[in-house]
Parts: sequence; structure tokens; C-alpha cells
Amino acid sequence: MRHSFRATVSVAALLLISTSASFAASEVNIYSYRQPFLIEPLLDAFTRETGIRTNLIFAKKGLETRIEAEGEFSPADLLLSTDVGRLQAAKQQGIAQPVPSDILKQNIPAHYRDADDQWFGLTTRARVVYASNERVDADSITYEELADPKWKGRICTRSGQHDYTIGLIASMLVHHGEEETRAWLEGLKANLARRPTGDDRAQVKAVYAGECDIALGNTYYMGKMQTNDKEPEQKEWAASVRILFPNSDDRGTHVNISGMLLAKHAPNRENAVKLMEFLSSAEAQQIYAEGNFEYPVKEGVKPSDLVNSWGSFKPDSVALSEIADARKKASELVDIVDFDAGAE
Repeated sequence: MRHSFRATVSVAALLLISTSASFAASEVNIYSYRQPFLIEPLLDAFTRETGIRTNLIFAKKGLETRIEAEGEFSPADLLLSTDVGRLQAAKQQGIAQPVPSDILKQNIPAHYRDADDQWFGLTTRARVVYASNERVDADSITYEELADPKWKGRICTRSGQHDYTIGLIASMLVHHGEEETRAWLEGLKANLARRPTGDDRAQVKAVYAGECDIALGNTYYMGKMQTNDKEPEQKEWAASVRILFPNSDDRGTHVNISGMLLAKHAPNRENAVKLMEFLSSAEAQQIYAEGNFEYPVKEGVKPSDLVNSWGSFKPDSVALSEIADARKKASELVDIVDFDAGAE
């Protein structure tokens, strides 16, 4: 059986949790930014296949800090994260170790893993445009086009400093350089219908309400809205828009990843590597992708029928490590142009 212990708490509260628990050799300990309901089906399948029990801690922030503070006494074997920026930052923080696994290299394309084998992507999500079915006729778009004055007063997005926005801006830096990206960001800001606010679902709600005509968001939010029986109004928001995959006809649509890394002082290293390899397998990729409406990284594993219904696209093939390295400059540009102040 799998033993799960969870915490959705602040960094301070996390540090109060004892790290002196004794873990058996048949266990692996996971610190996760991915919610338990998404991870548990995978962990259950892993335990059934291997007999290795899993222990899970979930938090919204602070896990890297906890691992660093725990040092060589940390019980953490594996960190699951929701953004390549966090994975790269963890590597730079010195809390990861390389995993020279042929299985991981076979299952995960090179541009979705670290060149030094210190982090690995598991699923991808695309940063797309949600377009009003009533007020937008276009069936294709580019990120560059979002700075065109024809969209003035018609675009909604979340904060420029959010991880998802920073990732997109960083991808523009990789493709176009600092000067051109700054000009693009200023143009995008000038086209905003309102100050950046709310999460990705809030942007779709704004399109539904007529506050804007297009919005930036991640693909998986569409699935969350389309299947939300507890809040059926979100199904109406989703029905009011369609997904456009920017740059799918040329360099490709920007994607981010959920991913994993092996903790530097993993006490159950062998078990943790087995779990990493399992998570990259076709079986786990199918479960993982369907559970959160994401795209598998392993070639040959198909997305869910619902995800396929949004259409196909060409993902940007630039290495995510390059985008992660450009994130600091992207954050600086957001402040330089005062993006979150909205259009003047």
C-alpha cells in the first residue's frame, strides 16, 4: 500500500514538519507542486508494478527552500514541478543531481530535458490564444501579431510576472533578442483591454463577458472548464472561445512542461530513479496527460480525445533550457515597460 502524507502550507509551516521519520528501503519520498489528485493514480500504478511505497508532500511554494534547508538530512528523493523555470532554478540552487538514465533519454526528447540530466519534462502544455467565437474571425495567429495595433483594447492576460507569462516572453527573447522583444512587449501592453489580473480561467471569463476579444492562456485550462460540473458557468465560458495555436505554421507554439528532478541527497536514490523511469513510460504518460488535459512528452503516446478535439499544432522545438535561462531578462523587461500597469 502507498502511504501518503500531505501538506498545503507555507514555507514556515513546512519547515516545522519533522524530517527525522524513518523510511523503509521499499519507499520513495516525493515533494510535489502537482496536486495529489493528479499524482495519486500514477503512484498507485507504480506501487502495484514495483511494490515500492510512495510518500507524498504537496505544497504550492517553498519546496526547493525546504530541500536546501534540510541539506544532507532531507528525506526528499524526488521533486515534481509545474514549470521549467522552477526546475532550472532548483538545478542552479544546487539541490538536484544528474540521472544518466538511458530509459529517460529514450522516452523524453532532448529539448524537454536538461542537457546535464538534472531535470526531465513529463508533460507539456501550450501557451495559446483563446479567441472569441463571436468577435474574432481569424483561424490562425502569431505571438508577434499580438503587438499589432489592430488588437488595441482587445487583449486580456494575467500578470506579466507570472511564471507562464515569463516563459512566453523568454521564448520571444530566444527567438528575437532583447531589443525586438522589448518593442513587442510594449506593443502588447498597448493593446491590453485591462490591467493584467486573474488566472487563465479569468481571461476566458473576460472574453465571455465582452471585456476583450482574445486572451492568453494554457491549453489545459480549456479542459478544466469544459469538464467542470461543480461550476457549470465555466462550461459557458469555454464554449464562447476557441483555441488558436500561435506560430503553428512557422517556428511553432511555445510550450512549457511539468517535470521532475532527483534530489541531491536522495536517501532512496535507486527507488526514485525507478519512479522517474516509470513516469516517463507510455503507461504513466497516458495516465498523467489525461488526468490534467496535457500533452505527453513520449513520442507515440496520444493525448486524450478531449485534448485532440482542440486541434493539432507544431510545438516550438527550441530547448526549454534556453528559455529557462532567458527568464531573468524576461522578468526585467516586464518591469522596465511597466507591463502590469496596463495600457495608458
